[in-house]
Amino acid sequence: MRARGAFALGAALALALSGCRAPDGTGDDGRVEVVTTTGILADLARNVAGDLADVHSLVPEGGDPHTYEPSLRDVRDIVYADAAFTNYLMLEEQNLIRTIDANLPDGVPNVSLAERGAAYGAEIIPLVENAALDTVWLGLRVAGTGAALGADRTSEVRLKAVGLDGPGDLVGYLTETFGEPSVFFDSGDGFDAGDGYATDTAPLPPDAHTHMSWAFTEPGVYRLEMEAELATGPRTRPVPLGGGTVTFAVGVDPHSVPGMAGAEVLGEGHADVTVDLDAPDGDGRLVLRADPEPARDGHVHGEPEVLALDRTVVDVPGRALTEVPGDPRFRFLGRAGDDVYQLPQAVLGRHVHGEIDPHLWHDARNAMAYVKIIRDTLTTVDPAHARAYRDNAERYLDQLADLDDEMTATIGEIPESHRQLVTTHDAFGYLGAAYGLSIAGFVTPGPATEPSLAERRRLSETIAQLHVPAVFLEPNLAARSSTLVSIAEEQGVRVCPLYGDAFDEHVHSYVQMMRANARSLLDCLG
Repeated sequence: MRARGAFALGAALALALSGCRAPDGTGDDGRVEVVTTTGILADLARNVAGDLADVHSLVPEGGDPHTYEPSLRDVRDIVYADAAFTNYLMLEEQNLIRTIDANLPDGVPNVSLAERGAAYGAEIIPLVENAALDTVWLGLRVAGTGAALGADRTSEVRLKAVGLDGPGDLVGYLTETFGEPSVFFDSGDGFDAGDGYATDTAPLPPDAHTHMSWAFTEPGVYRLEMEAELATGPRTRPVPLGGGTVTFAVGVDPHSVPGMAGAEVLGEGHADVTVDLDAPDGDGRLVLRADPEPARDGHVHGEPEVLALDRTVVDVPGRALTEVPGDPRFRFLGRAGDDVYQLPQAVLGRHVHGEIDPHLWHDARNAMAYVKIIRDTLTTVDPAHARAYRDNAERYLDQLADLDDEMTATIGEIPESHRQLVTTHDAFGYLGAAYGLSIAGFVTPGPATEPSLAERRRLSETIAQLHVPAVFLEPNLAARSSTLVSIAEEQGVRVCPLYGDAFDEHVHSYVQMMRANARSLLDCLG
């Protein structure tokens, strides 16, 4: 529910300013107007936009996105925007998110980078899975790096739906945390070979994974024909990777599908339609990959099982029958209240709302996913300059790839026994996972929360037991750092800077911030 105050303020201002926008939606100088919630996102956007856009960060330099409250000037910038980029996943203060949602003009892209990042190869942690799901959880995956094919982290695998045989329509889509759907495949409007099946293609980088929902409008047997190709770069000819047919038994006996006698039935657990980039040439690149069931300790042990498409039936049981929601954003599934069989995605979306670490950018590879989303959004908003946006993004992605290597090398110089990170709040899980640091402790899970006596005692014991030489403080949270500083003084360890959510007078860009963090870690732990 939106804040009424923010909506009323924005509505009044929008009415007053409605005649001030240029006819094409850009600013008076012809440049695209972009708003972001944080300075980090603004810096990524400026590297893609170059001189073609004015980019405004709503949270000021040094501000804390967890607590920042929007101003009247922020509302004005939102009203004028041609695109808005937020992080979401509960990073920003909710009033800021509400203000954007209430005041952004109709039809203007409102992009959650953290949520869409999964479809562009971003790693999401922790990955909270719903083990109680009573249907199979079916996603999309690209396995392997494709190095033998010339692929790297900037390459893209395009998984295409090219045909369907079945009694109804099939839709494959992803629902983001705040309910915004992104459709990958939709048989309702046909499959158009003339444009390369562009509207029925799911793009994924090598070694990436995305979750999705699969919806079917009628019971019966569906056979979805799929093809895959690899684009190693923006100007290279795609490499065909072959294809295959995924068979679904929707509301019918999966063991009695014509032509599939004796086939494996996939009806539970976590599985993916998978493109195996490292498989030998020929058939077998497109398979189903089923993860082993979690053990009692909650962890998954063992290797995935690879299932041939022509010997496997995906079971969509009768209990998967549900109704099309009333939200008009889901009209692609049919009219509200219509019956639809659905395999839900079970992760992201509202199932784990608030349980995903939103600080994705502390892994430079995740920042690369953000850049790709910004690139694709700006080319849609301003197609006349699409080539410039792509070229800018390509250059910046090369810089970020070098930065990732630099981070790995710098932090790799720290003795392994010293790679214990104690910080102000729990914001560096991605940094630890990407570059080999252990998150040994933090003052409090959220920077706006005061630590309890038990948390304080536990942190002090952690520092003493691990013999860490330093603890780390985010410069923009210095006013809330008394607990960490006092514990460090008690234990006789250094207090060193580590940037989390914001820049300051010393650091003005994402690359500078990451390098400063790597140097601080090496200086204080090495």
